[in-house]
Amino acid sequence: MKNLTHSIFIFLFALSFSCGPSPSEKNQQLRDEVIAVHDEVMPLMGKLKSLEKEAATAAEELEASGSEDTTRIEELKALAFDLNQAYEGMFVWMRQYETEDGELTPEEVKAYLDDQMSKVSVVNEDIKAALEKAEELLKD
Repeated sequence: MKNLTHSIFIFLFALSFSCGPSPSEKNQQLRDEVIAVHDEVMPLMGKLKSLEKEAATAAEELEASGSEDTTRIEELKALAFDLNQAYEGMFVWMRQYETEDGELTPEEVKAYLDDQMSKVSVVNEDIKAALEKAEELLKD
């Protein structure tokens, strides 16, 4: 009898590990991944605003000096716009992001987090692209 009890205990113990992570554990991992994408570029928000101001100021100075380099002026204005859009995109995403699951089923939570991963990835890419463009146009 002792061997039977011991065998059942070992079987149940092994079974509990063989099932893999629960849906809520998988959703928590997905939520962590969404936040990691956010956290990658969040520290760059100040840099976005600083470069936006630099681009706008450079465009204004060129205009004020009577420069006829309208292409450069328009590039700088477009850059300032792109930097601002990337900045605002982060805050738009953050305002709509829900940190609590509420009464959603695990399947609904997964669908929500998959959608959020898509959205925050776009924000991440927009920020990186705007910074890359700024690096190229403001290197002078």
